[in-house]
Amino acid sequence: MLEERIRMHFHESAQLKQQAAALLAEPLAQAIAALANALANGGRVLACGNGGSAADAQHFAAELVGRFERERPELAAVALSTDSSILTAIGNDYGFDQVFARQVRALGQPGDVLLAISTSGNSPNVVEAVRAAQERDMSVIGLSGKGGGQLTALLRDVDVHLCVPHDRTARIQELHLLMIHCICDGVDWTLMGEPENGQ
Repeated sequence: MLEERIRMHFHESAQLKQQAAALLAEPLAQAIAALANALANGGRVLACGNGGSAADAQHFAAELVGRFERERPELAAVALSTDSSILTAIGNDYGFDQVFARQVRALGQPGDVLLAISTSGNSPNVVEAVRAAQERDMSVIGLSGKGGGQLTALLRDVDVHLCVPHDRTARIQELHLLMIHCICDGVDWTLMGEPENGQ
């Protein structure tokens, strides 16, 4: 029975990826264009999320600052979940809802991009980070699921909402990682053209 349960996870994940491809390809292309434009013009990407989404934000920043699949110049990205002193100082003095927003207001500039990750779309500190980014005239790329939650109403026409059509957190996180890889590949392709090996 355990093996059947494992097969169910694989099947559900594969089925969701096929379903989401048609729905998310266009907004993913819009997100890639926004990021590539910001980075090409000297902007930076700030990324935030909680728990597994914090890990995704760090993964994304690492792919940009380091590299994804081919050599290229470093790209400016910062994950806002990595500095324990900043997180605990802001959390202690202002509340956990402000741990990302204060960093966005401190580091973000007009033309920068915030990658805001919340599987429910309702994480209070991610929602506050989005508001702070909009105050700073930054564009926002929101990764969510479960119908998008508060992010749906908060994001503007200039922002991009990548909402996974599923209610299960594990499936949503799997799609978020795939979308992050699509974005990294798309940014490289946009800034550098086709790779020499054609992949």
